[in-house]
This record gives sequence, structure tokens and C-alpha cells, in this order.
Amino acid sequence: MTKGSAFRFGALVSAPMILGGVPFGIIFGSLVATSGYSVWLAVALSAIVFAGSSQFIAIGLIAAGTPAWVIVSTTFIVNLRHFLYAADLLKYVRHLPVGWRAVLAFGLTDETYAAVRPYYANGRLNEQTGHWAYLGSMVTMYSMWNVTTLLGYFVGSQMPNLSTWGLEFAMVATFIGIITPYLKTLPYWSALISASVTALLLVRLPNNLGLLIAALVGVSMGMLTEYLQRQQQQLPSKG
Repeated sequence: MTKGSAFRFGALVSAPMILGGVPFGIIFGSLVATSGYSVWLAVALSAIVFAGSSQFIAIGLIAAGTPAWVIVSTTFIVNLRHFLYAADLLKYVRHLPVGWRAVLAFGLTDETYAAVRPYYANGRLNEQTGHWAYLGSMVTMYSMWNVTTLLGYFVGSQMPNLSTWGLEFAMVATFIGIITPYLKTLPYWSALISASVTALLLVRLPNNLGLLIAALVGVSMGMLTEYLQRQQQQLPSKG
């Protein structure tokens, strides 16, 4: 696979994720518009932050007049899962220059990870071509997200009730599709079950705090389960 074909491959395998992301981007843009903020805030958040769930949380907190440190810490917690993605992909990109890794780190999203990671695992992508496929996915997702943010802003300015249409279900369905293929090992199931139970138990907490705690619990339980499994495998067998 050449660099160009790998780039196109990354863009192609991201197509299902794009379909789920389009309504989500439109809703975000419309939310900024209906909150009374300038189009430049929508553009800045999508172009610089480039993290859907964090952007939704940030705009809500900004509208509520929340201090900057709370906004930063909250979005940081929401994006903790990206540390796991990065740790998993490190073995495939550690040979790249710092500049390359910085670009790929900026574009590390749930969708790009889900689109590209399986092809590293099955050998379709390797150290020579994988980062080009990753870049193709990243550029495609980044372009979609910024275009739909702008579209949503201008549509939202004309249709203030756009956020009540239920378009966000497309992104929920996309996330379900992302996690389902990975539910093959105990750490993943541990993370899923613990996060789900925690979110249900804490659903009444204000400001979606229950979801933040559930994310922390899920990540922690997944890592703990994986650690315990490794420790168990290292124990000498009896007899």
C-alpha cells in the first residue's frame, strides 16, 4: 500500500463514522447559535478543541458562567479515554518523528481510533503505511466536523428548535457500533458494566456529574482488570 492509497483507505473506512457524526456536528453548531454566541466561538471550538463531547459540555458550562478551571478540568476528565487510545497506538507510531506524533495526537478521536485500529491488528496497516491511513481518517473527520459545525450554526440561527429533533441519536448509534467489536475480553466488559452501573446510580447528580464519575470508574476498572489479569498470568503454575 502506497502513502496515497493508505490515505484514501483511512478516509474510506471512516465513512460510517462520518454518517453518525454529521447530525452531531450540526446540533453542536446550532447549540452555539441558540445560546447567543458568535459563529467564531463555534469555529474556534471545532477547529482547536476538535472533541465533540467536550465541546458540548464546554458550551453548556460557558453559558452557565462556570469558571475556566472547572471547564478545563471537566473536559479533561471526559477525554481521559484518549490516554488509553494513545497508549494502545504507541507501539505503532513510536518510530515516527515528534511532529508526526503531535499531528496524530491532535486527531485522536473515538471515530478515527475505531476506524483504523482493527487494520493495525490484522496486519493490513503497518509502521510504513499506518500513519498515512490514520491521517486520511483524521483529515476526513476534521473536515466533516468543522463543515457541519458551520452548517449547524447558520441553520440553528434560522431554526432555534433544531436540537429538539433527536438527531443526536445518530451519534449514540455510532458509539454503540464503535464499542461493540471490542467487547471480547474481560477488561472491556469490566469497563462497560462498571461505567453503566455507575451512570445509572448517579443519574440524578447535577451538571451530568454522574457521567464524569462513571467515565472515571469505567477507565479505572478496565485498567485494574487488565492489570490483575497480567499478574495472574505471571504467577508460576503449580505442579
